[in-house]
Amino acid sequence: MATELDPASIFAEFAERAWGNPVTRRADLARFVRGALGTSAFLALWWLAASTRPAYLLPGPIEVGTALWTALASGALFVHLGQSLAHYVPGVAAGVSAGAVLGVSMGWSRRLDDTLTPVTRVLRPIPPLAWIVFAILWFGLGHLGAAFIVFIGAFWITFYNAYSGVENAARELMEVAETLGVDSDRRLVRRVVLPDALPELLTGLRTSVGQCWMMVIAAELFGAPGVGYEIITSANNLAMERSVAYMLAISAVFLVSDWGVRRLETYLLAWQ
Repeated sequence: MATELDPASIFAEFAERAWGNPVTRRADLARFVRGALGTSAFLALWWLAASTRPAYLLPGPIEVGTALWTALASGALFVHLGQSLAHYVPGVAAGVSAGAVLGVSMGWSRRLDDTLTPVTRVLRPIPPLAWIVFAILWFGLGHLGAAFIVFIGAFWITFYNAYSGVENAARELMEVAETLGVDSDRRLVRRVVLPDALPELLTGLRTSVGQCWMMVIAAELFGAPGVGYEIITSANNLAMERSVAYMLAISAVFLVSDWGVRRLETYLLAWQ
């Protein structure tokens, strides 16, 4: 006997697939409303505080919005963001790659770990910004010097996440793999250890992407071209609304890059 189709249930199923579960939609709407209220309250408090201060001490939301629009319309913001990306991207790419390779190698090889651990323990506590003097002496006030600072920050963050992920790889999985015929270290690392350590590796990548934006801006405050240099130059000229506008631009770029890493993390860990 054929099952009778109920148009209402068909529409409800279609609506749930298209727009999600009603309960989920209500929860999402409630979070959106709370976020909008919090943002509105923050803007209102900012406006009230700015109205009692000169603009060169605390510019208001309107002044900052105008400065941001001017920088966007003139194209200056994109030029300075491009300068920052010119040393941010190579620094992060090189630092993440080198940190991951060394962290995985030391986490897997006891001999290498014993050899290099004293060196890493001495160098790790040194803040990346402490290397700025050497970056200026070695590479000058340009993209290469700022990229060097970013490289150091990304290297150590990724190194310790990779090291911890490999060191804590499940021994049970490795024993099962050996039982199934995975008899070489290279195959064991590639097929068992790295997939098991991947969540921590991606955590290191995501942390590096965020933390290194702070480092690149700090490095630019010393003269390297980019958004950080524009922030300090605007502040020196008492154009604080322009400084805040560039600060918000960096925040927006960070949010976009963090979203991209989270999407990559979701894709790579879909098998879990």
